[in-house]
Amino acid sequence: MLNAGVLGAGHLGKIHLRLLNQSEKYNLVGFYDADDDNGKKVEAEFGYKYFNSIEALIEAVDMVDIVTPTLSHYDCARQAIAKGKHIFIEKPITNTVEEAETLRTLVAEYGVKGQVGHVERFNPAFIAVKDQLDSPMFIESHRLAEFNPRGTDVPVVLDLMIHDIDIILSVVKSKVKSVSASGVSVISDAPDIANARIEFVNGCVANLTASRISLKNMRKIRFFQKDAYISVDFLEKKCEVVKMKDAPKTPGDFDMILQNAEGIKKQIYFDNPEVSDNNAILDELETFADAINANTKPVVTLHDGTEALRVATMIIDQF
Repeated sequence: MLNAGVLGAGHLGKIHLRLLNQSEKYNLVGFYDADDDNGKKVEAEFGYKYFNSIEALIEAVDMVDIVTPTLSHYDCARQAIAKGKHIFIEKPITNTVEEAETLRTLVAEYGVKGQVGHVERFNPAFIAVKDQLDSPMFIESHRLAEFNPRGTDVPVVLDLMIHDIDIILSVVKSKVKSVSASGVSVISDAPDIANARIEFVNGCVANLTASRISLKNMRKIRFFQKDAYISVDFLEKKCEVVKMKDAPKTPGDFDMILQNAEGIKKQIYFDNPEVSDNNAILDELETFADAINANTKPVVTLHDGTEALRVATMIIDQF
């Protein structure tokens, strides 16, 4: 079991503390929070050991789980890496691409592992279909949320859209060619609703919409590729796969057949894989433990987190 410590005991930090505490792959040593009153309150309520300095916590563990505000990610990670500790760092990886690049260099220099908390990679609906995603050429995503004051210190692109940016970059095996975007500030000082179009060198186009001022919650991505349409509902943890294949010479009474202008006939069929129930945050933390113990590549590397931030920054620069 790896000795783990958490930096940050806010809403998400408390979830991480609970899951690390129940995991069979970690021994939760304790946590640090910059707000001393909050730290003592969480210690009293849940019994986790509260360290009164970030340095003391880092010294006591093998892996540091960074769940602090984005502005402090870089400094926390840098201190942990310099002490030879593995780092799990919540998304977005850092505040700037330059900081992220520096962390990647430091991790290699000190020979430690790093993983970024892009939790949707572990969503069971995405896991159920990801092996069927084969060179999609058009992708459409909608991530809409009801207003919540928590998170409004950053643009909606870094708060919400970055989840879909990471998913799309993990699927499209091509470099980004161009980005165009628009964003509007409605309630916050930073944009609350944004739309972006990402064009890839291979011709794939992704159209992303994110909003934190919607009347209902929605987290969906649709992928269109040769002979297939694949839909992933991250919120409901459901997926839909519609495929086409050459029509049989003598179709059955209930077969769905399409014929194009050239007379080519295709049969439409549904192939909806089973979605297994899981705890995505626990899975991302435990796969990181596996990567450390087996000395393998983490599922979401610091490179992945850097590239998602790079594209997110390109989008924000358009506003």
